[in-house]
Amino acid sequence: MTKPEPVFALIDCNSFYASCERVFRPDLAKTPIVVLSNNDGCVIARSYDAKPFVKMGQPYFQIRDHLRSNGVVAFSSNYALYGDMSERVMTIIESMVPALEVYSIDEAFADLTGIPGDLTAFGRQIRATIYKRTSIPVGVGIARTKTLAKLANHTAKRLLDRTGGVVDICDPFKRDWTLRNTDVGEVWGIGKRMKAHLESMGIKTAMDLAKADSWTLRHKFSVVIEKTARELAGTPCLELGEAEPPRQEICCSRMFGDRVTTIEPIKEAVATYTQRAAEKLRVQNSLCKKIRVSIRTGMFNPDEAKYANAALVELPYPTNDVRLMTKAATEAVNRLFREGFKYSKAEVLLMDLRQPGEFTDDLFAAAQPEACGKIMRVLDRINDRWGRGTLRVATVPPSPDWAMRQDLLSARFTTNLGQLFTVKCY
Repeated sequence: MTKPEPVFALIDCNSFYASCERVFRPDLAKTPIVVLSNNDGCVIARSYDAKPFVKMGQPYFQIRDHLRSNGVVAFSSNYALYGDMSERVMTIIESMVPALEVYSIDEAFADLTGIPGDLTAFGRQIRATIYKRTSIPVGVGIARTKTLAKLANHTAKRLLDRTGGVVDICDPFKRDWTLRNTDVGEVWGIGKRMKAHLESMGIKTAMDLAKADSWTLRHKFSVVIEKTARELAGTPCLELGEAEPPRQEICCSRMFGDRVTTIEPIKEAVATYTQRAAEKLRVQNSLCKKIRVSIRTGMFNPDEAKYANAALVELPYPTNDVRLMTKAATEAVNRLFREGFKYSKAEVLLMDLRQPGEFTDDLFAAAQPEACGKIMRVLDRINDRWGRGTLRVATVPPSPDWAMRQDLLSARFTTNLGQLFTVKCY
């Protein structure tokens, strides 16, 4: 029996952060939207209709009036909402395809190999199902390789009115048309510098790269560029990714909304970051043996005194118990804090992470009590059901004064019971 040719699809959410904001604000369906970075610093996401008015990375304080005069609505980053909507989208896709690789918060590769029938129609079914259940619009690109699927997805968005958001280029004629009409800089993995190098060799389109000599590309650049060219030519070199291995380090840090001059707010921040890092630790079923805590002042204001320091904390045994970790991390702040400085940031880094049973301490070394693990599982179940922070260590405040600025934050519609929509009937 002949093995079927591989088929990949890339499903990518359109202007994902802006689309999430529109889900619960249908009045903004035709309003340009931008989303800002931490502390409402700069633009990190734009809806398609906002692109003529603002560039990525522009500082918000410089363009605030410009955005308002052009009817552009700005939002603070609402990561709780975006993460939950992403999980919903990925769950829907996973239920419809044989295998899935979540590539980022707003895109995933799917394996469509062996699926019978019209793949364009199947792509439209995926797109319609996601929109019906989440109101998030997506583009679907289908091809014989992952790189071509990425290119097909780009074409689906670029020619949305003609494609309906789905493009299948498994057919060689459609593939070649797409390659000829795509600038080499639009190819997955080709940045500005690489584009300049390739253009100096006469490689200006995706088709030029697909036809380029593979050995020359490998010798002059790297095996990555060689594989990209082979994938464009239709030879699969990249498989669907396996499950991501557990992280070896977990970091949580934030800039403070305002400068902090006393020790208590810094301890609260470190406790808060430790709680978040411990949640990530338990998600990947790991234990932690060391914690690095660091604090610093702002580094760019010439009128402010500068100070930065860090402390490494050795835990008594490998643990995922947020109570023990928070106690150790906040005690470290006592060694780091110095009077007379205006602090702008704290960071918690979990180190020496292992899976249970991987630590090789001696026979008489202390180990985490079994009851602690049970308590943490109950804690996570409650917070998963009722929202992050429903249960927390006492040193974590619900609404701290030092929290990063989010003056334009929308409600956490899907993860906070207190922020559900109120429907009034007349």
